[in-house]
Amino acid sequence: MGRYGAPYATDTLLAVAREVCTEINPREQDLLLSCGELISTVIMVQALKLHHVEARAFTGGTAGIITDSNFGDAHIIEVNPEKVLACLQQKQVAVVAGFQGKTQEGEVTTLGRGGSDTTAAALGVALAAEAVEIYTDVNGVMTTDPHLVPEAKLLKVMTYEELCEMAHLGAKVIHPRAVEIAMRGRVPLKIRSVHSDQEGTLISDRDPARPGLELKSDRMVTGLTHIPDLAQFDLACLENANSSGKTLEVFNRLAEARISVDMIQVTPEQITFTVQESLFDQTFSVLEQTGLPFKAAKGFAKVAIVGAGIRGVPGVMARVVEGLYKAQVPLFQTADSHTNIACLVKKEDMITALRALHEEFGLDD
Repeated sequence: MGRYGAPYATDTLLAVAREVCTEINPREQDLLLSCGELISTVIMVQALKLHHVEARAFTGGTAGIITDSNFGDAHIIEVNPEKVLACLQQKQVAVVAGFQGKTQEGEVTTLGRGGSDTTAAALGVALAAEAVEIYTDVNGVMTTDPHLVPEAKLLKVMTYEELCEMAHLGAKVIHPRAVEIAMRGRVPLKIRSVHSDQEGTLISDRDPARPGLELKSDRMVTGLTHIPDLAQFDLACLENANSSGKTLEVFNRLAEARISVDMIQVTPEQITFTVQESLFDQTFSVLEQTGLPFKAAKGFAKVAIVGAGIRGVPGVMARVVEGLYKAQVPLFQTADSHTNIACLVKKEDMITALRALHEEFGLDD
C-alpha cells in the first residue's frame, strides 16, 4: 500500500491518528494497523476476478487465526481453517490478510514484525499444505545481503535450523517465528522472488531428490547476517563479594524497563552488552541509577557467520579474526554459539566486514 504520504499506507494512517492525539492505545493501534492488509486483500481479490479467477477475501480472524491479547506482537494460539477449507472446496482462491488475527474474545490483534510470514506458515501447517511459498524481492535466501555484497550466491537448499539461525541474527528474508512454525509442522518452505520464475530456496529437513533422507548441511559456513545501528555499554563492577548482586541489579533494572540486550558478556569486574541505538537514551538513564561507572558508545553493527558446520571445528575463530584483520576492520566484541560467531564492528565497517568474511569462508564460489 506504499509508504508514508501514500493514501491508506500504514504510516499515513498512524500520522492522521496522531494529529488528533499523539498517544494511541495498543488495542486501537492494532485496529488501525490491520487496515492496510484488509485493503490489499480486497484489491487482490479484485485483481484475480479481473483474470476470471474466483476468489474470496478473509481477515485473519475470519480465516480462523486465534491469538493471545498481546496487542502489537500477538502470538498465534491456534488456527481453525474451516472457512478457508470450505472456500477451497468451492474451487475459489482464499485470499487471507496477513499480519493479523483475533483473540478468543474477538478483539483484532497484529502479529508484529514479519507477521505475514507467520500467517502463511501457520495456515500452511493447519491445512497440511504441500509447501508454503514466501515471495520477496530477492531470488531466494542468499549467502548474505546481495544489496551489500554483490558476490552473494543463492542457497538452493537449506535446513530449517540454518534459516532460523540466520533470521534470528538479522537476515530479513523471513521471520524466524514463521520458520519455527513450519519446522514444527514439517511443512517445507520455498523462498522465491516476485521478479522471476526461479525456483528459489527450499527449506526442509528432508532431501526432495531422495525422499526419506534427512537433509544435513556439509557447509562450514552457510551465510552471513548483519544488524546495524547498535550501541555498546561497558560497566565496571569492582571485583568484590557484592559483584553478583550488582550484576543482578543491572539486569533486573533493564528488564523492568523492557530493554532487550544482546552480545552479553559478564565477568566479576565487568558487564558488556549491546542494545539497539533507539534504546540508547533509555538504557543510559537506567544505568545511571545503578551508581556504577560505565562507558557508552553508538555507531556499531553486528556481523555474524552462521553454519552448523562450525560446531567443534578448531580454527574458525582464527579465520574470522584473520579475515577482519586483512580488511583492517577493528573488532570490539564477540559472542558465539554452536552455530554462529557474531562480531561487533563499527557501523561504517559493516559492509567491508561482510565482504571480507564472505571471501574468507569461500562463499563467493
